[in-house]
Amino acid sequence: MSAKQNGLIQAKLAQLPRRPGVYLFKDGAGGILYIGKAVDLRQRVRSYFQQNQKPAPKVSVLVEKISDLDYTVTDTEVEALILESNLIKEYRPRYNIDLKDDKHYPYLRITTQEPFPRIHVARRVEKDGARYFGPYPNAGDVKETIRLLRRLFPLRHCRGPVNKKTAQRACLNRHISRCLAPCAGDVPAEEYHKLVTEVLLFLEGKQGKLLNELGARMAAAAENLEFEKAALLRDQYRAVEAIAKKQKVAVTTGGERDIIALAVGEDLACAQLFAVRGGKVIGREHYLLTNPTGEEEAEIMATFLRRYYSHARAVPPEILLSCHLSESKLMAEWLRHRHGGRVSLAVPKRGPKKELVRLALDNARLFLEQEVLRSKVRDPQAVLLDLAETLGLDSPPLRIEGYDSSHLHGQGMVGAMVVFENGVSLPADYRRFQLRNVEKPDDYAALQETLSRRFARLLAAGETGEASAKDPFLFVPDLILIDGGRGQLSAALATLASLGLDSLPLVALAKEEELLFLPGVRTPLRLAKQFPALQLLQRVRDEAHRFVVTYQRKLRPGVKGSSLLGIPGIGEKRRKALLKHFGSIAAMRRATVEELAAVEAMNHAVAEALFLSLQEDVKDGSD
Repeated sequence: MSAKQNGLIQAKLAQLPRRPGVYLFKDGAGGILYIGKAVDLRQRVRSYFQQNQKPAPKVSVLVEKISDLDYTVTDTEVEALILESNLIKEYRPRYNIDLKDDKHYPYLRITTQEPFPRIHVARRVEKDGARYFGPYPNAGDVKETIRLLRRLFPLRHCRGPVNKKTAQRACLNRHISRCLAPCAGDVPAEEYHKLVTEVLLFLEGKQGKLLNELGARMAAAAENLEFEKAALLRDQYRAVEAIAKKQKVAVTTGGERDIIALAVGEDLACAQLFAVRGGKVIGREHYLLTNPTGEEEAEIMATFLRRYYSHARAVPPEILLSCHLSESKLMAEWLRHRHGGRVSLAVPKRGPKKELVRLALDNARLFLEQEVLRSKVRDPQAVLLDLAETLGLDSPPLRIEGYDSSHLHGQGMVGAMVVFENGVSLPADYRRFQLRNVEKPDDYAALQETLSRRFARLLAAGETGEASAKDPFLFVPDLILIDGGRGQLSAALATLASLGLDSLPLVALAKEEELLFLPGVRTPLRLAKQFPALQLLQRVRDEAHRFVVTYQRKLRPGVKGSSLLGIPGIGEKRRKALLKHFGSIAAMRRATVEELAAVEAMNHAVAEALFLSLQEDVKDGSD
């Protein structure tokens, strides 16, 4: 901050009033860095710049970037809260706690302002008389809900007004019982509105009331001998009843309430919301929030309540929380304005409500852990640090080399090396080896020859070697990964020891159980499948396998030539007979052993050998 900028801020600090309001911190370009509210603007804003107080490191970063500030006074704290929420939604400042991607959260919209309402997905809430449900973090869940509703409650799909005077021919949805076709005049308005009421009851979580309504209509239809209508209502009743049974029954009294629990990480937080209606948990959603300035749990919870309930159409009369709020009275007053009546905010201490909050908190922590793991996958440096810690390395393995070998029925042994730098494949440094000294299938010997030839040039250039952009063999790897288990690891260790390179970090990754074998460690290491460090090693291992198999295939003779001759029992006569009968190798792969044996000059034993060979080709060859 320059002296001129510091003087400007000090002048504005001296003029701040002792009134409630909203303040905005700006950078040198006039962009908004942070928006906050205050009961006393002078006291709150000055606290950021007091020399005798040392703010948190993340707050210090924010303060260093402030070049200007602005403010707006309000009459009450509630007005300041509302104005702050609106400004944050409009400007989305970098240093404010924020719902991740909440501007994309969809809603379910029922056009109740229309004579014949329909249901669809909406991206924003408008004051248009329609009913909105949401927001929902998962767009897939919204679409699945709409599909379910259209199956249970056949509202119209088409847009635009319905004019009975110009009735149209019903579309396909009418014929498959997915629409009552008000456009064709097939349904009275009263009956259609009953269906709309049932949809609203379903979305509000009032399944008990909905089932009573459906039961009464079903009985009335049966009494009036409208058996087809009664059967449809029966199916609808059973479907709603089945859905209601799947919902978790909360051992609480009836009524409507939201249960919100918060798990807080270093830069991220997760809020888990359970919506309880009629004593049942009818909805569970989790929301991720950024926390760039390291705010406390109470402040993050308050921010989530403001952001969520400024969007949500329905505010329940009771909200149970996992932590106390620093301004609970102010929040309750703001929610009262949103709800149109008293809203209770409480942190339950015992009983079934406490158990539901605990369950929500467990879910929030789980989702937060999963998000942290996903973010590490997106950050290669974090993955490499975790990998170094897991394997006991002195530093992150910036250069990883992976090795694998392949053969076809014991012939054409080849090896390959792939390279990953900073967690990303480096195809320019890949190398492949036609093995000269391995005459029969021997994975250990193949691996040893591959490693010996790879490090021969490094040794020739000196023990440390001199890195060359043109020769990947002159780089010293930070980690060597072998495709295999304990046997492959021992073979690789013996080779490196004979070369005087036993100090190079080495690990083997076995297929199927995905176990890690480390030198000098008796028990293999089993990592969680979602662990990013394991996923990186799997990518290196799988890439080495793909590369070596591709090379092995390239070295095979032509498909219609002597590739068949390499199979025991097949000579030139049988090769020609097979190609004449099937026309291609692809057709042979689709044949059974019996069909192969039926070809002229073939027998069952040779057919079985051919069948196994062709199926192995489909599986990327043999290792």
